Order: sequence, then C-alpha cells, then structure tokens
Amino acid sequence: MRKSRPDAHQTPTIQVIERMFSLIDVLASRSDSTSLKDISEQTGLHPSTTHRILNDLTIGRFVDRPEPGSYRLGMRLLELGNLVKARLSVRDAALTPMRELHRLIQQPVNLSVRQGDEIVYIERAYSERSGMQVVRAIGGRAPLHLTSTGKLFLAADEAPRVRAYATRTGLAGHTRNSITQLPQLERELLSARQSGVARDNEELELGVRCMAAGIYDDQGKLVAGLSISAPADRLDDSWLPKLKQTAHQISIALGHEDHV
Repeated sequence: MRKSRPDAHQTPTIQVIERMFSLIDVLASRSDSTSLKDISEQTGLHPSTTHRILNDLTIGRFVDRPEPGSYRLGMRLLELGNLVKARLSVRDAALTPMRELHRLIQQPVNLSVRQGDEIVYIERAYSERSGMQVVRAIGGRAPLHLTSTGKLFLAADEAPRVRAYATRTGLAGHTRNSITQLPQLERELLSARQSGVARDNEELELGVRCMAAGIYDDQGKLVAGLSISAPADRLDDSWLPKLKQTAHQISIALGHEDHV
C-alpha cells in the first residue's frame, strides 16, 4: 500500500491561503471596486475559484461586495491594521515607563487595548516578588465592564453605545463583585470620567483589585489603558499619582499635547 506524503493534506490548505493573498493583493492595488472578471484575470485563477474565495472573505468582512460581481477591501482589514498599529506604537512607548513604575511599586503593571467588547493585554511588567500570580498572559482577553481599563474605554463612549454594549453582552459577571446592572455600571463610568481613573474591585477575579489610567494619542483619542494589579488587601491609593503620571508620560511619547 502506498504511503501518502506527510504534507499531502496540508498542500490544498496552503494553496488556498496563497490564492487568498493574491486576491487581496489585487484588491489592494485598486482604489475602486473591481469586477470578478478583472480579479480573475489579474490572478490567473478560474472565475469560479475566485468567486468562492471572495465569498468566504466577504463573510469574514475582509472583502466588501458593494454590488453583485464587484469587490473591494473590507473594513475588517482596517480594524486589524489599526489594532496592530496601536499595539506596536503604544507598546514601544510604554515599555520603559511600565518597568520603572513596576520597580517603584513592586506590583504587576499591565498595558491593554480595546478590541470590540473586550480588552487585550499587550504587555506586562511584573516579578515573582509581587506575591501575585499573573493569571492572564499577554494576548489574554477580558470583558470591558469587568476590568479597570475596560471601564475607561466604556467611559469614553457615549451613553447609547454603553447601553448597546450592555444589551450585547448582558453584562455577564465572573465573581460576586461583578457589576451586572446597567445603572451601577453607569455610576462607575461617571466616576471614571470625573477622576480619570477606573477601578476593578475583585470583579474579574476574587482576591485581585486593579486601577487604571488612560493613554491618549496625538488626536486625543484613548488608545490604551495602564493598570496596576495587586492582591485585594494591598492595592494602595498612594500609587495613583504615579500611575497617572506614567500614563501621561506614555501619552506624551505618542504625541499627545501636554495639558498638565
């Protein structure tokens, strides 16, 4: 019996990916929408193959179909591109100040950005001496309403968008302290707007409290949050001025105007 090659089942998948990238490259080279016929000719793919792959990309919002038989790059690529840009630039600007803040307080310092209805942890400064296990690794996610940084992003939203978020997510809780009612969340967000700081009081994980300050870009847009995590009985409000100062320092590095 003839043995199949180890990569025999991988080849079709790799071929589809290569074809997908060739289609995206063609669309990227055009400023306007492009017909299926033109895309097929440019890539050398059969029209039925081209149509099938483009249809899958359309479902994933990587490609838009403004009218039947016409295609252009989709908004999903813009969303991902902006996320990558934010991660790279914010992380580069934040790394040294984060480490300095951690050196002073000896507790984990987290850098997070928003993606949809969640925050994503993109960097962390911590050591074993903090006495606290880091549960969520870099790349980990958490709901906006259960985290200090997530509340900063919700506080930056207008009221209708906050209500829409509550409807979408149901404000599901993780612990007995989780905020699961919209009126209580709105009060938290008002406090965050007034103070410039948001808190997580054992709402994501029992035994862990956090506080966060916002990081802003050159357009004044909130692009990330800098937070301190600590065992619930050790979070110290005397760290707040240094936390806000460090977040502001990172904002300045991103081109934010210094109004302090």
